[in-house]
Amino acid sequence: MRLLHTMLRVSDLEKSLSFYTNVLGMKLLRRKDYPEGKFTLAFIGYGDESDNTVLELTHNWDTNSYDLGNAYGHIAIEVEDVYAACDSIKAKGGEVVREAGPMKHGSSILAFVKDPDGYMIELLSPSRKD
Repeated sequence: MRLLHTMLRVSDLEKSLSFYTNVLGMKLLRRKDYPEGKFTLAFIGYGDESDNTVLELTHNWDTNSYDLGNAYGHIAIEVEDVYAACDSIKAKGGEVVREAGPMKHGSSILAFVKDPDGYMIELLSPSRKD
């Protein structure tokens, strides 16, 4: 068994694709419209689906916003340099909501950014993951 993907519902697919590809550097792996169901699926990630876990962005054509709820936490992405990643994300128009720095009560260097729908993304250094 292996983890295949995580699905996020997005209100503006083009805006989300731009964020995940241009700001976070993922690649669009595949995309398909389902006109009868009035939705589009887009799969994005850092590598091919056969070897990597990816994100599925689901855009329901008739839905303009979602309630994110309080059970969802975040997506975690390992980056070589959290400080540099935050600078790059801000330069590309992304929103850093917790600047890079040590984790409270831990030793990991981390930061948090927010995607266009408000989903949180944790950036972690490769050295430690507390």
